[in-house]
Amino acid sequence: MTGADVWQDGEPYERYVGRWSRLVAARFVDVLDAELGIRWLDVGCGTGALTSAVIERWAPAAIIGVDPSDGFLAAARADPGIARHPEARFVVGDTEHLPVPGGSVDAVVSGLVLNFVPDAAAAVAEFTRVATPGGLVAAYVWDYADGMQLLRTFWDAAVAIDPDAAELDEARRFPLCRPEPLRQLWSGAPGIDVDSVRVKSIEIGMVFTDFDDLWNPFLGGQGPAPTYLQSMTDASRAVLRDRMREDTSRGCRPDGSIMLRARAWVVVGHRA
Repeated sequence: MTGADVWQDGEPYERYVGRWSRLVAARFVDVLDAELGIRWLDVGCGTGALTSAVIERWAPAAIIGVDPSDGFLAAARADPGIARHPEARFVVGDTEHLPVPGGSVDAVVSGLVLNFVPDAAAAVAEFTRVATPGGLVAAYVWDYADGMQLLRTFWDAAVAIDPDAAELDEARRFPLCRPEPLRQLWSGAPGIDVDSVRVKSIEIGMVFTDFDDLWNPFLGGQGPAPTYLQSMTDASRAVLRDRMREDTSRGCRPDGSIMLRARAWVVVGHRA
């Protein structure tokens, strides 16, 4: 068993959760109180799902994506919607030490990242540091405890086979991914206008064409569940697969597709 989270390769990530991240990103930018033609920073931009959504919805004057993974940044740069924007650029960087001058961007956003950051409070302090006065500071994370059926199904099946897998379950590892901890994180951040802080939810449907479309992306090795899966023996992996097939068959539709729900929590505030 391993506790390491692997985030390096854009293509398998897109097959795994990236395709669903893009649906959430499109919903996220629609709920923001932003303006056209301002300067944006996408922290932990990954393969560019949120960057692309910002460009399409808000036509930024400039947007910078920061991420520690060269592989993910290569995928983001190759995104056709991003590549067409003359003022979109990407830099390798640490979420807690952003390579951006203080007060230099009008909106700081981050998607599905904060729970993986060693010190989330330090990260949000950095968000406010680089934002202009009155600037938008917002993020979203998966609801791992109750609102992410894909991963809930995986970990329930894994723990039934291997009880020690419980310690790797994102619902257990990431208590931040709930409304009140997010609200407290934002309200306690230096420079955030406490009265501006809001928490809301976004829900999407994940439609898989069949069980293989659901299962095969777990074999890509990107993220906690796929990383754990790689540590299993072939026999144990087959048992887990069969258990997941049985569990998800309850959501199977007449055409063979499978519908699972997913929820993300959004937290929004402004720099004072």
